[in-house]
Amino acid sequence: MSSSDYDLRDSKQTYDMFNDYQPQAVIHLAGKVGGLKANSEFLGDFFEENILINTNVLLAAKEFGVQNLVSFLSTCIFPAEAEYPLFAEMLHEGEPHHTNFAYAYAKRMLEVQSRAYKQQHGLKYNCVTPTNIYGKHDNFNLESSHVVPALIHKCYIALVEDTPFVVWGSGEPLREFIYAPDVAKLAVWALDHPEHSNMILSPGQEVSIKELVLEIVEAMNFDGEVIFDETKPDGQFRKPTSSTLKSVLPDFKFTPLEEGITETVNWFVKEYGNCKK
Repeated sequence: MSSSDYDLRDSKQTYDMFNDYQPQAVIHLAGKVGGLKANSEFLGDFFEENILINTNVLLAAKEFGVQNLVSFLSTCIFPAEAEYPLFAEMLHEGEPHHTNFAYAYAKRMLEVQSRAYKQQHGLKYNCVTPTNIYGKHDNFNLESSHVVPALIHKCYIALVEDTPFVVWGSGEPLREFIYAPDVAKLAVWALDHPEHSNMILSPGQEVSIKELVLEIVEAMNFDGEVIFDETKPDGQFRKPTSSTLKSVLPDFKFTPLEEGITETVNWFVKEYGNCKK
């Protein structure tokens, strides 16, 4: 199901969804999301809509008797001045980055609501925090997408129009990327293992935006000029995460970035006329 089926900002439609499906367990992925540009320009929208979605979903889940629920947070909601690596327990230990503070506080309240329901009602409501997710079927809209799909789309346009590939910022910031199929496997695992609450989902490898761009350029077979526009903001420089997941699941095999980017680029080029952009 998607937002075209039920608008989770609306409490009645949210209740209708739960009534129609009668779920026994829930993986809560819904939210209003976007990249650096959208987050900083539509602060009120991001706060309001995420507060409504999360409140409605968890309240409906509780009232329909759902015992197990896993909700998704984001590393961008952690304190901007946090010491690294990030641990789940550090979520509320400082102000988020000023560029996305509204989204960050709304998502932090999802963790608060989950913890409150767990303590008061004994429900197995937990959160997980993936690093930057990318993959097929993503939102590739240049105004609202995250870094990987936005860069893939911009590189494709530069290839087709024979123009320079312009990237926001210096390319120096570091991020951790995780392929969507890996996230799916870990989400189901988290649902089945509520004793491991509030895990950060990450391969534990930092990659610079410049390295990411080079992977996309190679996968796209783009041989034009690449320009890093340093008049545009970089955002937070780095936010490395803890390796707690590896100690719990030491044998989990993450998809290498090169493989995941290649698969995503090939899918995007093939589905350009049909994908969300």
